[in-house]
This record gives sequence, structure tokens and C-alpha cells, in this order.
Amino acid sequence: MDEAVLVLNANYEPINVCDMRRAVGLLLAEKASLVVNGRGSIKTARNAFPRPSIIRLDKMIHRPRPTVKLTRREVFRRDAHTCQYCGRTGGEMTIDHIFPRRLGGRQTWTNVVTACAACNHRKGGRTLEESGMTLLRPPKEPPASALYIFGRHLKEYFEWEPYLNGW
Repeated sequence: MDEAVLVLNANYEPINVCDMRRAVGLLLAEKASLVVNGRGSIKTARNAFPRPSIIRLDKMIHRPRPTVKLTRREVFRRDAHTCQYCGRTGGEMTIDHIFPRRLGGRQTWTNVVTACAACNHRKGGRTLEESGMTLLRPPKEPPASALYIFGRHLKEYFEWEPYLNGW
């Protein structure tokens, strides 16, 4: 019951990922309909209910445009767990502020990058110019597309791909 289920809006726009229990509850309350059932069924003494992979809400939900939250995990994901100074992957990764916080640097997508512990220590609390280091690529905010937001589930739930690529 802990499997992820993709929730689509009435216009088939991906809006959320919920667990199986919530999805079955929405189906039984007739607030959603089954789109894809690739997981078999849940059997009870009297009935069998589908184990949904994708459901669609019956009524349109108006939501603001999604944004990717600036978190440590999302910075690592954006930078593919690669040090943005030397290109090393794996090992102990840290977050580095390009323009140091002690000099007024902000916690923004364009000011934070993934760095290995050695490069972060070498740069210290200095700017790029002061440390003589360069970035492999300039940091930017990741896209707020459905494919990026829900894409981390695609390895496990490949049937979601057609519904994520269109948005």
C-alpha cells in the first residue's frame, strides 16, 4: 500500500504523487477514475479492487504553477551529484555558495552548487576570483516541468512517462 500513484488533473496534467491507500480511497469515493492499472488487484473477502498506477481526478483542481524548492537534495540532483569545480562524482558532497554568505551571498539557485569536500575546503569563504577557481557550468534554476518534478519515479514506474512528457 506504500507504492506511488501518479495523480492527474481532469485535463490529464500531472499534479501530485500519492500512496496507494489515498488513491484507492479517491477511487472508492468516486472523486477519481482509474487511468492505468498495471499492478493487478487488491482482493478482499467480497471484492477485488484495482491497484492503480495512474488516476485522474474527476473535477479540475486549479493550482499555482509548481516550482522546485531549493533544498540540499535538489541541488545535488540538479548537478547530478558532481562537483562543479573538479568534476568528481561520488564520495562526500557538500553545498558551496559561489558568492560567500559572509560577504552577503544569498541562498538562491544561481549562488549554490555541489562541491566535493576538498574543493569546498580549498575555496573556503572566498569568491571565485579570489580563489582562482572556475565552475564547470553556471548554475541555474531547474525547470519546473512535470518530467523534472516527478521524473525521479520513472525508474520504478515506467508507465508514467507518456503522461509526464506532455507537460
